[in-house]
Amino acid sequence: MQFGEVQETILGEGLHIIIPIVNTVKKLSVQVQKQDITTEALSKDLQDVFTEVAINWHIIPKEVNTIFQQLGDIQQVIDKIINPAVEEVLKANMANYTAEEIITKRGEVKAGVDNLLTTRLANYHIAVDDISLVNIHFSARFGEAVEAKQIAEQEVKRAEFVALKAIKEAEAKVNLAKGETEAQRLIQQTLTSDILQKHFIDKWNGNLPNILTTEAIKFDASKFLNITE
Repeated sequence: MQFGEVQETILGEGLHIIIPIVNTVKKLSVQVQKQDITTEALSKDLQDVFTEVAINWHIIPKEVNTIFQQLGDIQQVIDKIINPAVEEVLKANMANYTAEEIITKRGEVKAGVDNLLTTRLANYHIAVDDISLVNIHFSARFGEAVEAKQIAEQEVKRAEFVALKAIKEAEAKVNLAKGETEAQRLIQQTLTSDILQKHFIDKWNGNLPNILTTEAIKFDASKFLNITE
């Protein structure tokens, strides 16, 4: 600067000759700066969105004289440009998505923030090196709503499982009943008097009752057993 007036000459790295009293030098770092910012915005479905952002940026070296003349030193750049720009861009971008989309489309959300913020800060001679959405979280009310939705979905799945299980059990009982009915039908078709007689003989021990009642006396074993010579 010459007598406090910003000059077009920009001194880079190394040694430089200046005229004492007439010239003074203001140093501005053109190294990458990191700024952590926490912002609050509203999603498309009016949910509170809290975002922790880390932005790496630097002053464009050949434009340091202009940025110092218009804005001031590094701290003033942060306070006047960086912080407000990040907050405004995040609010504008988050408003395009529902809370669920902000979670499921995080990469798309970040790309939108990158583009908007890079364009905005370029107008102030600032280059964006990287932007990270470190953390995105929502209000307790939204968390409760998500939990309630998950519980409801689980209950629906459980009800579907119980209903399916009941249907399968009913089908199994029907099939079992059909099987038993078919078995009885087959047994009835295959049973004959000869088979029944054989079963009786196989089970009979050959002993007649010791005490004969009137009815027992009338019993004709030869006819019952159908024993022939």
